[in-house]
Amino acid sequence: IVWRLRRIDAPRPRAVIGACAERFGWSQYRRVRGRGRGFGYARYKNLAAYCAVAIEVEVDRESGFVRPVRAVSAIDSGEAVNPDGMRNQTEGGIIQPISWTLYEVVAFDTMRVTSRDWATYPILRFSNIPDSVDVHVITRPGMPFLGTGEAAQGPTAAALANAVADALGVRIRELPLTR
Repeated sequence: IVWRLRRIDAPRPRAVIGACAERFGWSQYRRVRGRGRGFGYARYKNLAAYCAVAIEVEVDRESGFVRPVRAVSAIDSGEAVNPDGMRNQTEGGIIQPISWTLYEVVAFDTMRVTSRDWATYPILRFSNIPDSVDVHVITRPGMPFLGTGEAAQGPTAAALANAVADALGVRIRELPLTR
């Protein structure tokens, strides 16, 4: 986060990154064996909402299983007309890429796709969602509406990959992040 803040002068991204880091407790974080933390930030499509996500994971080195423990986000979509709706959208924007990043893959053989139904397609289950997801909405009264939409998806995937790398001490470069 410090690296990112040194390279950003604009107040809105700085506020989003700072709020996310503060709510996560980034500077007070204590390392625990088998756990890691990661951070991601983006401005959606370079012209919409500003979003930062921090995630803590637990990795079982024996099985390779990654369990997201908690996720914290801050989002600035301009004037917040419906903050609860923005929180809901951002929460979904955190859960869905956790599934993409840790589980989802289309299986195929030399002839065709072999994952042809939900029973054979791996996807995040309710039992594997983070214990907590905290979304902080930064409202900018009078500022243009930027839309919340899918702003959390890119930063979440980045934060998750960074958290796994932090927990393992090695970066995995293929998705999904499996053993």
